[in-house]
Amino acid sequence: ATEFAEEATAVMALWLGGVTVLGEIFMPWLLYVLAPGFAGHGGRFGLAVDMTRIMFPYLFFICLTALFSGVLNALSRFAAAAAAPVLFNIFMIAAMLWLAPHMANPGYALSWGVMASGIAQMGLVLWAIRRAGMRFIRPRLRFSPWIRTMFRRMGPALLGAGVTQLNVSIDIIIATLLPAGSVSVLYYADRVNQLPLGVIATAAGTALLPAVTRNIALGEEAEANTALNRAFEGVLMLTLPAAVGLSVAAKAVMDVAFVRGAFTAHNAVLAGHSLAAFAIGLPVFALIKILTPGFYARGDTVTPLKIGVAAVALNLGLNLMFMHPLKAVGPALATSLSSAFNAAWLFALLARRGHFHFDALSRRRLPRILFSAAVMAAALWGAERLLPRRVTTIPEFLLLVLVGAVFYFGPGVLLRAFDLREFLGLLRRRRKPA
Repeated sequence: ATEFAEEATAVMALWLGGVTVLGEIFMPWLLYVLAPGFAGHGGRFGLAVDMTRIMFPYLFFICLTALFSGVLNALSRFAAAAAAPVLFNIFMIAAMLWLAPHMANPGYALSWGVMASGIAQMGLVLWAIRRAGMRFIRPRLRFSPWIRTMFRRMGPALLGAGVTQLNVSIDIIIATLLPAGSVSVLYYADRVNQLPLGVIATAAGTALLPAVTRNIALGEEAEANTALNRAFEGVLMLTLPAAVGLSVAAKAVMDVAFVRGAFTAHNAVLAGHSLAAFAIGLPVFALIKILTPGFYARGDTVTPLKIGVAAVALNLGLNLMFMHPLKAVGPALATSLSSAFNAAWLFALLARRGHFHFDALSRRRLPRILFSAAVMAAALWGAERLLPRRVTTIPEFLLLVLVGAVFYFGPGVLLRAFDLREFLGLLRRRRKPA
């Protein structure tokens, strides 16, 4: 295992290094493709080129971080890989507080913060590998059969798993063709939406893949189905209230989080509309991360890729349809709808192949979870309208959060809709001894 990790590190570092160098050289041409709306604005385009060149090495470090996180996952160590993205936010905040005041344009400070966070994240997972008892990985450049197999499976797996990110990239490209400020509106909305997605769904999907793979390798299909059921319930249990809260109280979220300085109340309204459109797709974004391990655990990386390509094509079509009538809301809504299509197709194929079905416990719990979410939505909608003005302060926002929590977890507990300890147990599960 250590030898394979060393070979994979060398090959990936060589490939990523080449991509990084080419990206730095051809950055203006790359941005003509990725941000065509900036091309007609000389100053804005020049800034975009400069800042992207600063940030681009982040690609090298974060991809190696993902590789090393895979090593940790194979060792059933999930904490460091799950915590690493937090460093991104810490470095961004630090850059704004301490570096931005010393630069003419705060954007440069954020760009350097992004790049530095990549180094820090890679350092964290390498430290965790060392703590797990594995010797420090020494890159060894060799194209062994293991490496060839990895590359055969990696391409489809990367594209299939990265559909949501590809869709958001399409959204940003479309947003550059919309009125000024649309890119920022989508960025802020997506950042807020990614918080529950990253914390809940990524952690669950990361923990689920080794568990299901192990079950299948041992011929334990029933146990694999049970693990998928509990993950399905757990992800819906946590993402549904997040989706309800972020969609019903979207403007309040943006007001409290961002309205200060150059970010106005009008900006908060625009970003709130986009956040609501992203949030309605939050549960399906999360379910994609739960359903794809059902294919990967069986060595099938092609099926999620095919479905993902269809979803990306649908997203592009919906973006073009929505961009003029809905402005910045259009890309967010297109991503949510195309992701729902993606999740539904993954689910249907797993069920048709006999790899997944709802067990008795899920059939009992899922309707109750949906009912609890509906009660929460009604309570939040009523609470917002009972308040004498827009929610703009932290105490008012915390009151909304409390109302949502009481009216979601209250009915959920009374109806026995979920068992949080069971879901946490899945995330903490360690490998059985061989």
